[in-house]
Amino acid sequence: MWRAFFLAVGTMLIILGVECLVIDSATFVTEPPKQVKQTSGNAWFPDPPKLETLESKKVVRPPEWIPWSLIASGAVIVLYSLTLRRIGGSA
Repeated sequence: MWRAFFLAVGTMLIILGVECLVIDSATFVTEPPKQVKQTSGNAWFPDPPKLETLESKKVVRPPEWIPWSLIASGAVIVLYSLTLRRIGGSA
């Protein structure tokens, strides 16, 4: 069970590191969009509700060292998980 856990953690760190390497910045929205009151439209075919612009955004720009450290630590953890001894199976 520990082997699978460490393999999953290492794989996720590698994936997160590659994602940080590919993107320049990430924008996170802190509030859901709010609906504007509908003012026009026909009773049979109403207009779809319009959404307000999102005001509360958080932009994250990872430093240059973050992706490489995530990839390196994930690779070390994956290598560690592959060296763990299997119990109950043929090793």
